Amino acid sequence: MKCPFCGDDNTKVIDSRPADDNSSIRRRRQCDCCNKRFTTYEKIESIPLVIIKKDNIREGFDRTKIEKGVFRACHKRPISVEQITNLVDQVESAIYNMEEREIPSSVVGQIVMEKLKGLDDVAYVRFASVYREFKDVNTFMDELRSMLQKQ
Repeated sequence: MKCPFCGDDNTKVIDSRPADDNSSIRRRRQCDCCNKRFTTYEKIESIPLVIIKKDNIREGFDRTKIEKGVFRACHKRPISVEQITNLVDQVESAIYNMEEREIPSSVVGQIVMEKLKGLDDVAYVRFASVYREFKDVNTFMDELRSMLQKQ
């Protein structure tokens, strides 16, 4: 494992334990060269998951795309990085627990929106406005009314 600080590839594991969600192993490592410590996570490699896009193009599942979308939706909101990471972990777990090899992107978007709705209303509306491609202010207002009626 390469050190993220100095790039040296001589590191040693100084602690190993299951991560909080028990789906991975958390390893604390120390670089033999610069003595800095860092954490890595080891996950079981599973069957590749394919996402079916709106235009029926298929591409491999990419967790970073979900992270980017959620980070954008949560921009300047009182939401910690830990909360965002937990939300993305929950989305990823929900997707893999479906035990399907191909999942439409619309299903992934719905799962993200459900999780965001429980975290922050503004982040939810921001994500929904991009995901659902609101065409005009009326569509946006309809979504807001729908949210307010459910509260």
